[in-house]
Amino acid sequence: MVLHPWLQEELTVIVARLPPLDQAPDAAATRVTWAHWQDGLSIRFTLLDDLPPLRLLLILDHLAGHKSAAFVCWLMAHGIMPLYTPLGGSGLNMAESMQRILVSRALSGQHPENPAQIMAGLEAVGRGWNAAPTPFEWGSKRAVRCQQARERRHRLSGSGAVIHPPLPQQGMDSNGDGQND
Repeated sequence: MVLHPWLQEELTVIVARLPPLDQAPDAAATRVTWAHWQDGLSIRFTLLDDLPPLRLLLILDHLAGHKSAAFVCWLMAHGIMPLYTPLGGSGLNMAESMQRILVSRALSGQHPENPAQIMAGLEAVGRGWNAAPTPFEWGSKRAVRCQQARERRHRLSGSGAVIHPPLPQQGMDSNGDGQND
């Protein structure tokens, strides 16, 4: 996969910048730590026999390349535990929303000529976001509008079909008071 060499290079730099461990934990304690992060996962990958101390948790989506044995083994060998977002999880939707916002802020009106300019723009926007983050709210104005639109729909005889506006019920006048004058 094209992303992996770049991602491996970036992760190597990030792990190298982490503060040093006070003391190296023994192999048994290290294995317990790694196994702890797999508790509750519906799908677990096999841990390497020889594990370094766990240094970083990396949240990934379910792309096939993110689950390849070579990539997962590389991550573990560098003290990085991959964790995968739940399928159909709302957390991914929120992450994608945030990504769209950051990318649009970083690249709006810009014409980057190389990847370094794109990365610099995204890093600057990320620093700004972290300094004054915008809170996300589920059930915002958009959710209210969607709910109101759903309430305006009227089902036809229990089918999935809907109509706008509702058909008048038999025996009802246009006012809905049941009196046909």
